[in-house]
Amino acid sequence: MKYVYDLHKSMRNENLILVYEGEFTQEITKSVLAMAERNMDSMGEESTVKRKVFNVMVECLQNIVKHGEGYKVENEYDYNAVFMIGKKGDEYIIASGNPLENNDIAGLRERLDKVNSLDKDGLKQLYKEIIKNTTISDKGGAGLGFVDMARKSGSKLEYDFVEMEGGKSFFSLKTTIGRN
Repeated sequence: MKYVYDLHKSMRNENLILVYEGEFTQEITKSVLAMAERNMDSMGEESTVKRKVFNVMVECLQNIVKHGEGYKVENEYDYNAVFMIGKKGDEYIIASGNPLENNDIAGLRERLDKVNSLDKDGLKQLYKEIIKNTTISDKGGAGLGFVDMARKSGSKLEYDFVEMEGGKSFFSLKTTIGRN
């Protein structure tokens, strides 16, 4: 039972408000969003900050639902997606992770690096360009999610890929949203 206390202590030390690991569906996504919103309400957060955080959370969770793939080991899903939101000082930190195919990494890295290379005006221009010139992909996205996350947060998107077995890697994404 000490494990529960250790987990609680770790979450408090890392200032985690909400952590969810498991299967992500539209219904679970709605529940996660509602819980995070209630937590921010109980902390008395300003509506403009809540809106930014909520928008980034929606994009992050939609990416998991649309693109996150469970990774089976011995007929069970050992690696589902994970979503976390925390608050450190005047910043909210939204982090997620999910398995993906190794052959998807190069394209994903290229998109993230492009988004991270742009300033506020560049992101706005890219957003308009994607809206104007892109059709919806077979997974339901038009490639706007990362651009929107960077625009709403005002910060670079941090990411990493950790190689797993079976031709997959675990993709981690972190977005920081300041309160100012």
